[in-house]
Amino acid sequence: MDPVLNPYTPNAGAEPQVLIGRDDQLASFDLLLKRIARGRTEQSMIISGLRGVGKTVLLGRFRLVALESNWVVVELEISKHDDDQFRRDIAARLRTALFQISPKAKWSHRMSHAAAVLKAFTLHLDPMGGLSAGLDIEAAEGLADHGDLALDLTDVLVALGEAAQDAGRGVVLLVDEVQFLSARQLDSLIQAIHKLVQRKLPVTLVGAGLPQIAELAGDAKSYAERLFRFPIIGNLDPAQAKAALSEPAAQESVSFTGGALERAAMVTGGYPYFIQELGYAVWAVAENNRITEADVEAALPIYESKLDSSFFRVRLDRATELQRAYLRAMAELGPAPQKAADVAARLGRTSSQIAPVRAELISMGLLFTPEHGYAAFTVPHFDLFMKRVMPELVVPEPKSRRKRS
Repeated sequence: MDPVLNPYTPNAGAEPQVLIGRDDQLASFDLLLKRIARGRTEQSMIISGLRGVGKTVLLGRFRLVALESNWVVVELEISKHDDDQFRRDIAARLRTALFQISPKAKWSHRMSHAAAVLKAFTLHLDPMGGLSAGLDIEAAEGLADHGDLALDLTDVLVALGEAAQDAGRGVVLLVDEVQFLSARQLDSLIQAIHKLVQRKLPVTLVGAGLPQIAELAGDAKSYAERLFRFPIIGNLDPAQAKAALSEPAAQESVSFTGGALERAAMVTGGYPYFIQELGYAVWAVAENNRITEADVEAALPIYESKLDSSFFRVRLDRATELQRAYLRAMAELGPAPQKAADVAARLGRTSSQIAPVRAELISMGLLFTPEHGYAAFTVPHFDLFMKRVMPELVVPEPKSRRKRS
């Protein structure tokens, strides 16, 4: 069929043509904005889930909802940076937000105050004023200049919230990859949001990240569970998976047979990214406007090859020889979360010997800890990929033994 009309979008963060199975989260976000706009408080949310379930897609949809409601949107995709770089990143975006709240020619006293606090927030990083270019105002004294990230971030977000309130606007921070925030950065954001809630200011944060973020937030601040809800999004159920395949096709006057939908739902397991990838592959091999089970079967080698060469491979390429052996040992044990001691035994090591490798894989985002002592892959079917790419478990010799030999 015509590739130009292919309705599937197997791209990182790309919104599918039809968004299925996320109505609860969209309703919660709509409620959050409406209650804050009325001066009421409402728990915000940090959405968690495996790679490819649509967390970034949801944040993108939230952005559109917020803009339609005349809110100012601040988007942050977190990378592992020190506190100074984190300050630079968030300051640059808050500067943009100030001008979006109100053009400078119409700034109120509170808007000017927010600009002065923001300038103080960046001054020690940028004495020449590059990050505050265009503000043309003296830095505030005694606010956002403590040298403590939590105190400074609270000051600047409170000032921004007061300015937004004065202008009849709201500001939503959409933060992706929350798990890459350092403990200090996460603690600072939570502390700042707590103060905003206490003062009923129209600034909120909605985040997304891997499944460990609820635990990380709880470790950062005990009251995080009262500030946020932590909805988990995952695979679509069979009916939703079939709809995610059939509805975009129907918009192009193409249909699936029942057998084709059953087979596709089974192969993908309802995993949203896999659905887009398989749909894209099936469209390429089908020859008429009715997709059959035979078309799905014909597309499977293309689908699997694409996943292996990009989605899976990009994760494995960052791993060392020993890290790959750890992942392969986990795959040997199956797709479920695996106990650290069991993986270590497969590698012929003790848990303490192999613990640093496990920690590195968690830090890299390849594994997460669903419960104490266990680890799981951050993407489904990674165990099958590891078995395809490493048919046998090969454990490298310890470095000390290599040196002796």
